[in-house]
Amino acid sequence: MPLFNKKPTVKPTTNGTTHYENNNNTNANNNNSALPSMTMTNGPNSLEKRSSGVQQPPPQRPESNVTKPQLVFHCQLAHGSPTGLITGFASVKELYQKIAECYEFPVDEILFCTLNSHKVDMSKLLGGQIGLDDFIFAHRKGRPKEIEIIKSEDALGLTITDNGAGYAFIKRIKEGSVIDKIPHIMIGDHIEKLDGVNVVGKRHYEVARLLKEIPTGATFTLRLIEPMKSGFQGIGPRSGGPKSNKKSYGSGKETLRFKANGNAAIEDEFDETTQAGIDAINALLDSFMGINDTELATQIWDLGANKTNSMDFAEAIDTSDLEAFGFTDDFIIEMWGAITDARQGRHKRNSS
Repeated sequence: MPLFNKKPTVKPTTNGTTHYENNNNTNANNNNSALPSMTMTNGPNSLEKRSSGVQQPPPQRPESNVTKPQLVFHCQLAHGSPTGLITGFASVKELYQKIAECYEFPVDEILFCTLNSHKVDMSKLLGGQIGLDDFIFAHRKGRPKEIEIIKSEDALGLTITDNGAGYAFIKRIKEGSVIDKIPHIMIGDHIEKLDGVNVVGKRHYEVARLLKEIPTGATFTLRLIEPMKSGFQGIGPRSGGPKSNKKSYGSGKETLRFKANGNAAIEDEFDETTQAGIDAINALLDSFMGINDTELATQIWDLGANKTNSMDFAEAIDTSDLEAFGFTDDFIIEMWGAITDARQGRHKRNSS
């Protein structure tokens, strides 16, 4: 039962009376759809006075201090540039477009972005989220190179990821592997062609599958494009070195997350359990498929969030868009094990 009786609604007339509603003349193009709508009406006393011929001034609309925040991120080109201000994006592709517009070059020149470091440091790679205080560094295409490789072992020792906009590149090189013995191949190199076939636009798992299907003992050619470098730019090590205690640019606890449906939302950063589970799933993607994808690992974690057994988890994957990956039953069980281990605190958070 309502605590207060609803006031009678009086429809506006056209005989000189004025009806005020939702006259919210803040910027019409600022997409403040989240603000509550407001209808301003005059009470019965005011209506009586109007009917008696007394002209009433328009009621004063109280000013609202509620505004939708406009997120602004600082950005530089990794090889050197002035600082730009980037805003108005809701996906990685839109972010790249805004950066390209800011610095006036084609958007397909961007290989990837790192956060709070200008180095080709894969632990700082921008994925499906950005901290609200993060500083963005965009890495442009640099020198192309073609390398002939003999696949002397079953595994090449590559971990591949992609930039979310059609470019697959090398995220990790296993020590002592076939690729590790070729000094010209570096972390951060974009894989453009495989034996003359353009692989731009393919997802990381598709490129990894093509490399895996090359017969052992065969010779093939990779065309790579390395990130542009300046004379002062250092390149991150292939393997993790000692961690620095120096505070980074970003220190915010809230994060702008890019959703699979194309939207973006501000959310709190992941708790320890969630982050540990996502890291463990990502490690399995690396081991089983040769890819690294935090966004994919997060999606898998979310699918298992409210599941109590592996059968329900497998069904959730099979009825989602992840079914296209063709995960085997054994791999799904491994991922379920990573989820349950994280829930019970058997994983430690991976900071790399």
